[in-house]
Amino acid sequence: MDYDFGGDAPDARAGQIRPAIHSGEAHGMNPCQAQIDAVRLALGAHADDRRAVAMSAYMRGRFPFLGISTPLRRAATAAFCRQPQEAEALLAVAGALWALPEREYHYVAVDLLARQWKTLGPEQVEALLVLAGRGAWWDTVDGLAGVVGDVLRRERRGGKDAQRCMDSALQHEDMWRRRVAMIHQLGWRAETDTGRLFGYALALAGEPDFFIRKAIGWALRDYARHDSSAVKAFLAGEGAGLSPLSRREAARHLGKA
Repeated sequence: MDYDFGGDAPDARAGQIRPAIHSGEAHGMNPCQAQIDAVRLALGAHADDRRAVAMSAYMRGRFPFLGISTPLRRAATAAFCRQPQEAEALLAVAGALWALPEREYHYVAVDLLARQWKTLGPEQVEALLVLAGRGAWWDTVDGLAGVVGDVLRRERRGGKDAQRCMDSALQHEDMWRRRVAMIHQLGWRAETDTGRLFGYALALAGEPDFFIRKAIGWALRDYARHDSSAVKAFLAGEGAGLSPLSRREAARHLGKA
């Protein structure tokens, strides 16, 4: 497989990935590994041990961190995320970043996929869901849900029912896949499949997990920005049995429901 870093190489002085030689092929280096090494060098220049401790604590100690803020991380890896890649290579690089322990590398993988989501198709959704299940927590799962949503909305615009894969995700044993199914239509507004939105909410209504209940309310609240009357009617009818958390989140901008 041919991965091309697009002529970028790490600049340790600037802590960024800058134009330079190609991906390391001239030195016999695996092009995918060259990209990973470049990202590691770019982010390593900004590592902050004190900040890393606080960031890990915020995430309940689940992951180690380098201690890099989101704006700084994105600035340091912007050129890397812009370099076009084929879908297979894109997923391979994202997976390699995910194999690194520090959470910022996982965030870079999400940034990369979000930047180049147009390269992906419905045939890559399963790979995105598998990735979401690795070291799963809301921060990366929600980012990948956005990528899945972008891909499926494009297919919906083309008249295809690619959301059937979300029907399957809704039944999956992995709670995080179910969360992706519930929130993948965020921001769709008039393009929202309301049958699935409300149907998914009802299907997940009995689940006790905080992250599922929160996702139900979040998805409904988001759609209420487009059609508040539909959400009000749902909450007053079939949605009356949703958990208090889900109802509270859904009705946050609707007044009493």
